[in-house]
Amino acid sequence: MVVDGLTDDTVDRLFHALADATRRDILRRCVRGELSVSRLAAAYPMTFAAVQKHVTVLERAGLVTKERRGREQLVRTDPDAVGRARRALDELESAWRARVDRMSGLLADDAGRDAGPAAPAPDDRTRKGPDR
Repeated sequence: MVVDGLTDDTVDRLFHALADATRRDILRRCVRGELSVSRLAAAYPMTFAAVQKHVTVLERAGLVTKERRGREQLVRTDPDAVGRARRALDELESAWRARVDRMSGLLADDAGRDAGPAAPAPDDRTRKGPDR
């Protein structure tokens, strides 16, 4: 699937990055403003190196950018990349809805063929019984 000119590998990296709760939280924190990796690391019960690895995954996916200022590495969310992820999900949803609609149509056609011709309704004039 190609989304906005992105290759399958790029889309895979994007969704891999978003698959982890810590990375999604880092993304949310950095939407509000740029944060240093040190400040991010202080918010999680893990090592600085582990947080740095999460940031690297987000950076490879294009979801954040890192900029060195002096001794700090500042992390900032790229809103355009988040928009690309949303469009990729929208395209997947459209594709699956179209498939479900086609399957529903096929099942309805198949059910109509299996039913065969409808049996004629009983005619009151031809009914025989004690009340006639």
